[in-house]
Amino acid sequence: MTATFQDWGLTYEWAWGLATIAGILLIALPLMLAVAMIIYADRKIWAAMALRRGPNVVGPFGLLQSFADGLKVFLQETIVPSAANKGLFLIAPIITFTVALMAWAVIPFNSGAVLADINVGLLYVLAISSLGVYGIVIAGWASNSKYPFFSAMRAAAQMISYEVSIGFILICVVLWAGSFNLNAIVLAQQGHVFGLLNGFVFNPLLFPMWVMFLISGMAETGRAPFDLTEAESELVAGYQTEYSSMSFALYWLGEYANVLLMCALNATLFFGGWLPPIDWEPLYAVPGIIWLFAKILFFFFIFSWVKATVPRYRYDQLMRLGWKVFLPVSLLFVVLVSGWLMFTRYGA
Repeated sequence: MTATFQDWGLTYEWAWGLATIAGILLIALPLMLAVAMIIYADRKIWAAMALRRGPNVVGPFGLLQSFADGLKVFLQETIVPSAANKGLFLIAPIITFTVALMAWAVIPFNSGAVLADINVGLLYVLAISSLGVYGIVIAGWASNSKYPFFSAMRAAAQMISYEVSIGFILICVVLWAGSFNLNAIVLAQQGHVFGLLNGFVFNPLLFPMWVMFLISGMAETGRAPFDLTEAESELVAGYQTEYSSMSFALYWLGEYANVLLMCALNATLFFGGWLPPIDWEPLYAVPGIIWLFAKILFFFFIFSWVKATVPRYRYDQLMRLGWKVFLPVSLLFVVLVSGWLMFTRYGA
């Protein structure tokens, strides 16, 4: 894209700047539209599983329901509690929403189709996802109310607990791929099993890591059955209790953007990203971005399915799963994967 702008007579600096802005808009605008539609899909899936109809009034088949809800919150008054720290109270949802969008900069949509093709893309995703907890903690503290504060502390402990095991899971992927670059990780999955199947998920040593990564992703994004940060009985509505209007909507949008990011990471790290499931030449006629979107939608269906069917965990169960199950198992698999690679790649 930079070369195209240079052909129009711009200097390299201006061409690079415009190309970067265009790339950001090309990702951010469709992503926000996708978030609106994915909320509609989420509600439709829940309704189908509960034998209801779901949104069906606003627009054909209810497709415009999310936009009607967005217009409603946009027109509402933003109420700031008198005892709240006003500056931090207003900036917290902006942090959460911005961080949710920033992580998409390194997600490859096709071979080379990525905004920032950096060598440490996976470390960037980990760093950005870790920043999301600041928006939640600041919101809970700035509200100056005990219920949001309890929820913020609970959310921070939950996110930190599962980020530790996610880190060890990703070490296994990096060891096998030999790179932190997400493009390289996808290419390392081509013909991975029997020279036919694309994806680390078909590897017996990495399949348990994918199962743990999927569950940890649900906990990381606060989705059911790990939505302890919004447990109605003891926390009212969690760290969002005092929020209204667009500030509440930014948390809503940020949550769904993070869910889509986790779906994209599942597809990229374990299911071959833009590659077709089978390494068969005719399947490559389908554009890679279509394969990636299909996999993202598949994982989003799993997220919605779990939310509609699995009851909420207790907080002690949540912590026990993270620290006493996922952490030791992920550590064990780091040893197994590294030992297997040393034996097969560098042994004799």
